[in-house]
Amino acid sequence: MIQVLLVGADNNTFHDLESVLEDKHISSDRVESGHGALSMISDKTYALVITDETLPDMTGLEFAWKMVTVNPMINCTAISSLSAEDFHEASEGLGLLMQLPVRPEKQHAEALLQYLDNILNITNRSAVQKGDTP
Repeated sequence: MIQVLLVGADNNTFHDLESVLEDKHISSDRVESGHGALSMISDKTYALVITDETLPDMTGLEFAWKMVTVNPMINCTAISSLSAEDFHEASEGLGLLMQLPVRPEKQHAEALLQYLDNILNITNRSAVQKGDTP
């Protein structure tokens, strides 16, 4: 089962995302702070982490930098109000899947989950071809 971690203090930010996850029977956990999220990803396996732009203890991109040092294999996306060009510049090297707009809507969640599904399917096919367990 796919596990998703939503990182952010504003309950309204993830409303549509959580609705889509629930509709697709995807399990999600919520945590308000970046430090709390870092602790959670140390203890549990997540296929995807979605971080809000601003957290109580750091920015979303600062959290993403710290997350890479804890587990660089977790797929991550960030909510950001930056322009696409500025976001690319600020997040270069983090391996983020995509930028989500502030207050992402259902179509953004659907696109993200389709992208994640493609990545997970490619990863699983590659593991099977190598003889590893996906």
